[in-house]
Order: sequence, then C-alpha cells, then structure tokens
Amino acid sequence: MIKLVSLVPLFPLIGFIINGFFGKRMSKGLSGAIASLAILASFIVSVLVFMELQASSQKENVVNVFSWIDSGMLKVPFEFLVDPLSAVFLLIITGIGFLIHLYSTGYMHDDEGFARFFTYLNLFVFFMLLLVLGNNYLITFVGWEGVGLCSYLLIGFWFKNTDYNNAAKKAFIMNRIGDLGFLLGIILIFVTYGSITYTEIFDRAGTAGTTTVTAIALLLFVGAMGKSAQIPLYTWLPDAMAGPTPVSALIHAATMVTAGIFMVVRSNVFYSISTVASETVAIVGAVTALFAATIGLFQNDIKKILAYSTVSQLGLMFLGLGVGAYSSAVFHVTTHAFFKALLFLGAGSVIHAMGGEQDIRKMGGLSGKIKITFVTMLLGTIAISGIPPFSGFFSKDEILAHTYEHSKTLWLIGMIASMLTAFYMFRLLFLTFFGKFRGTHEQEHHLHESPASMTMPLIILAILSVIGGLLGLPEFWHMPNWMHHHLEPIIKRPSYSTLSHETEWTLMGLAVAGALAVIYFTYLVYMKYKVMPVAKEEQMKPWQRVIYNKYYVDEFYDFIVRKPLDGISKVFYKIIDIGLIDGIVNATGGLVRTIGISVRYLQTGNIGLYIMGMVLGIACIFLLTFLI
Repeated sequence: MIKLVSLVPLFPLIGFIINGFFGKRMSKGLSGAIASLAILASFIVSVLVFMELQASSQKENVVNVFSWIDSGMLKVPFEFLVDPLSAVFLLIITGIGFLIHLYSTGYMHDDEGFARFFTYLNLFVFFMLLLVLGNNYLITFVGWEGVGLCSYLLIGFWFKNTDYNNAAKKAFIMNRIGDLGFLLGIILIFVTYGSITYTEIFDRAGTAGTTTVTAIALLLFVGAMGKSAQIPLYTWLPDAMAGPTPVSALIHAATMVTAGIFMVVRSNVFYSISTVASETVAIVGAVTALFAATIGLFQNDIKKILAYSTVSQLGLMFLGLGVGAYSSAVFHVTTHAFFKALLFLGAGSVIHAMGGEQDIRKMGGLSGKIKITFVTMLLGTIAISGIPPFSGFFSKDEILAHTYEHSKTLWLIGMIASMLTAFYMFRLLFLTFFGKFRGTHEQEHHLHESPASMTMPLIILAILSVIGGLLGLPEFWHMPNWMHHHLEPIIKRPSYSTLSHETEWTLMGLAVAGALAVIYFTYLVYMKYKVMPVAKEEQMKPWQRVIYNKYYVDEFYDFIVRKPLDGISKVFYKIIDIGLIDGIVNATGGLVRTIGISVRYLQTGNIGLYIMGMVLGIACIFLLTFLI
C-alpha cells in the first residue's frame, strides 16, 4: 500500500478540480459530498499506509512518482518519503481534515460561495499533504507556498469585506518574510551538500562546519516562525480569524501552522548539531508561549481567544523542539489537533447559534440551549488546560519535563504560560455557557443546537481529546511510550530524560496543582463573584489596556515598517515615477508633437508649391552630386 501513497494527495486534487470546474453547476449537497469523500478516501489510504509501515521493518520508504528537474548539478526527482513522521502527519491532516469538511457542509450550507469554499479547502489539504510527503526541500517548499496561497484565499473568502481582505493580505505578506528565510536556507543546503534530498543530506549533515549548519538551521527556523506564527511574525494568525470558522480550525489544527513544527522535526539533525540554533528555537518558543498567553487574558472575541491560544501552544511546541524533545513536540501537535479543532468547531457552533455574534460578553447561559456544543467544548477546555487524564496533560507535561532538565528558567516560563491558558480558556467557558443570557431577545429566540453534520465531528473530536493521551503514556508509569518509539527512527540524535521518577512526579504534581488553582480562581472571579469584562476600553486600567491592545505590536510594526515604506514610496513616486520616468515619456511625446506641428505647415495643398519643392529638391540632388 505504501507504493500507492500518491493517491493520498491525488484525491483532494481531484476534488479541487471537480469543484473548481463544475461546482457551480452541481447542488450544494453533491459539491460538499465530493470534497468530503475526497478527504475521506485520502484518510483511508493513509491508515492503510500507516498500518503497513507499522508492520514493516523498513521505516524509510521512497516512492518515485516521476522525473522532475534534471539540470546540471541540480537533480530533483518528484519523490514521496513515507516514514514514521510523514505517516503521523498524514493521519492528522486527512483525519482532522475530513471532520472539518463534514462540519463545513452544515456550517457553510447557506453561503453563496459554497462550491468555491470546498474548492479552496480541498486545494489546501492537497498542498499540506505535498508538504509532508516530499522527499526533498523543493517539494516541501512547493507545498509550503501552496498552503500560504490557500490561506490567503480562505482568510479573504468573504472578499466583499475590506477588513477581511486586509487580514488575508497581512497573512500573505508576513508569510513571505518567513518564506524568504526558508528559501535562503534551501539554497545554502544545496550549496553546502550539493543536494536538497532528505535521504541524501541528513546522513552527511555533520560534514559541514558548525557555523554553516547553524546558518542553515536559523534560516529554516525563520520560515517556521512565519508559518507557525512565532515572535516576531505571529500577528497574522489572530487576524486570520476573518475567514469562516472551519478555515480557522483547519489552519490552527491540521494544516498551516503545524508546517513549521514538521519542518523543524524533519530537519532535526541540523538543530541537534547546532546548539545556538536549538537555544534560539527554545527561547523564541518560550517567549511566544508566554507573550501570546497574556494577550489572551483580556480578549473578548471567542475566536481571537482561541487564536492566541494557538500561538501560545505553538510556542510550547517550539520550546520542546529547542530542548531536543522532538517526539514530545509531535505528540503535542497531535493532541493539539484534537482539542483545538474541537474548540474552533465548537466556537463555530456557538456563533451559528448566536446568529453570527462572536463577543463572549454578549453570550451567557448557553449550556442549556446547545448542550452537545457545551459538553464537547468543556472536554476540549479541560484537555487544553492540561488536566489528567485528558490528552493535553500528557503531551504538555512531557515538554515541560524535558524543559526542566534543560533550563529551569524556560520551564518556569512554560509553566506560567500553561497556567494562563487554563485561566483564559475557562474564562471563555464560564462567560459563554454560564450565568444569564446577555444577548438580544432576537438572539435568544434564535438559539438552537447545530445540525448533526456539525455536532458529529464535535463528538468524535471530544472523544479523541479525552483518550488521545494514550498515544504517549509517560515512561515513568512503566508503560511503553508509543509516540517516542514510533518516531525514534527519524530522530537522528534522540535525547533521553535523566530525571528521577520522584522529580517527574513532582513536576507533574506542580503542573496539575497550578492548573487546578487557576481554574478555581477563574471560577471565583466569573462564577461566584460574577465579574464581567468591561464594556469599553476606556474603563480598563492602563496595564489592562496595553494587554487588551496586544501590546500595540501592530501599531509598532505600522510605525517602523509601513509608514517609512509609504514615505519612501511617495518620494520615489514623485522623483522617479513622475519626475524621471513620466518626464522622459512626456518630453519625448512633447518633442514629437512639436515636430509634427511644425512639419504640418508643409502640407498646404497648393500643387504649384509642391512642384516648386520638387524642382528645388532635384536641384539640390544635382548640386550635391556635382560637389561629390
């Protein structure tokens, strides 16, 4: 079945083509069914590929699709690499992707761009599958750019709204900054090793100097910072909430933002060699996790809270990568896919019930109105908060344990970020589902549970969020850690924990106690004392206003980047465009016009004058001939 892995990206591509060319002529039901079945077919093949890989002793399988580029020293076959890492990501992308497609058939049912939406969604999944399957950096880069394009199309899906278009452009441009670093890294890899094929360069990675390897690793990380929204290239992700909610779920849980994690894990040998690069990844991840978590404390848009949660969780994953816990980071990618897809789709169900309202200050008391959504979101909230035995506890705890062994300071930052996560997530839960309803009478009358096409994916994801931790039961429980064992063949220099069982239990107890204490504090604030977020920004304290406005980072970027570029553009427009280029063009046109005006006086229409001119001309010719 591994030889047929090409079918995995092929099915979404076929769905994209069918809906792209014929979607408008088909019924919505047929259009949605084709798109969903395409992803389901990919998931089935992915499961079969995964099962065959598990049963086989050969953990690295290269499938040649066709000859692609053969020019001089550059030889890039179009090949797929099926190994433990790509197999895990295939299941995440197609499994979660199918549930999001199924959910979208209900959520987008009344949208006039229904077929176009599923066209983009299938294309998005196709490029992400290409990204994780490629056996070289160039195929990965094609998928990398493809998901960037699709995110632009989907974030700005409702293109009649100018703000949504601006959000799409912001995501596209900020990702181009990161992509430039990724591209330079690929070029440096080719110059250094003479190849960009994974199976050729990783075994020879140590033959280059440490400085070169550090440069490669840092350039690749710049690309990861853009795709996976790390400081300073994170501001696009919260604004990406402009797209339909299923898009947010797909971007945050199963596709685009996990691309950076995948690429760093795939390139783990470079980071294992370069201490500088690894430390950089860990520090950026820790700072991003804490920074984004603080911003989430005072946000009131239900999707924005989840967006900053994603940025923070991605920071924890990069923290794990930086300290060498590659399999733990992939484990957290997996569990995060379960509960973050659940939370976003649950938020979509809430928005659907509220008639489009996204402000949690205008909700309340929904637990009795949309019971399935409430129960599933409760389970997702517990999972992301790191409460055992839910999935988020196991993966997050592994990362924090490895971090503690590496740096106590980074561990403390990760702990605080995790505790803040518990606060703002239960704040969202309490304000949305408990207390009195604070919306309008019309909204209250509109309240209803979502259709089965939306609630079934919520139930499945809720189950996965509860039991997903079984994929990585901690070794200190004397049980096999499946994820570590599965990914061991692709980790070139695996790191093993040397912490004692007593220390591990202590760290686990601190994490759980901290989360429970924060949840209880949140309960006191929003349930017992019924504190409500202020209605107006002016009512906030100065420090709260700073956090609420996201530390004014967007305004800072606007001041130091956009305004100077606008000023330079205006100068060049006036001097180069208008003064020089337009001056030359206009002067040339003016000269031709002046000559034309002068010459036209020779056209008098007097035949006698023309004959006299001919005679004079002939005379001049004879005179010149005589003189010569």
